[in-house]
Amino acid sequence: METASDREPRQERSRATRARLLDAAVGCLAERGVSGATVGAVAERAGVSRGAAQHHFPTREELLLAALRHMVDGRGEDLRRRVENVPAGPGRTEAVVQLVVDAFSGPDFDAALQLWAAAANDPALRAQVIPLEEQVGRDVHHAVVDLLGADESLPGNREAVQATLDLARGLGLANLLTDDRARRRRIVGQWARMLDHTLHGRPGT
Repeated sequence: METASDREPRQERSRATRARLLDAAVGCLAERGVSGATVGAVAERAGVSRGAAQHHFPTREELLLAALRHMVDGRGEDLRRRVENVPAGPGRTEAVVQLVVDAFSGPDFDAALQLWAAAANDPALRAQVIPLEEQVGRDVHHAVVDLLGADESLPGNREAVQATLDLARGLGLANLLTDDRARRRRIVGQWARMLDHTLHGRPGT
């Protein structure tokens, strides 16, 4: 008869397999796009059988949506960690803008972009993707407002914060095709100065 102590290692193995599959799905999406992120390809990358993958995610759609949720959770955790290291005083605004730009870059963002593109022509997928991406937008927006002490009751401040997120998405998209780091650094610095002036009526430092 199976005991609780017998079940615990099995549950741990199941959680570990699920985590490997989600990480593998993100990697496949980022590198191969939606068409290349098949259950078989994800299972092979995760080092598990196709049957094991389908045990956790019976359909490809379930796997990809779970991968997106996994990315959203991961971006949220990374944002919370980085928020703790934002400096006070001079340079704070630029550090916050850089934090936002970084939140919309890297393999997770590349993978999310692939799902956005697929969702544009798939109403059922779009209905699942939009709420998750709206969650990310809200989390980052609230973090920026808190970090910069932005008073959103003042005209233009909410739009300035939202424009920061839109700028970050655009820079992330540009970086998908070419290494855009040098140009991004200049844009981050200039935008931070403009944002400081808008939010606080002073030139950025």
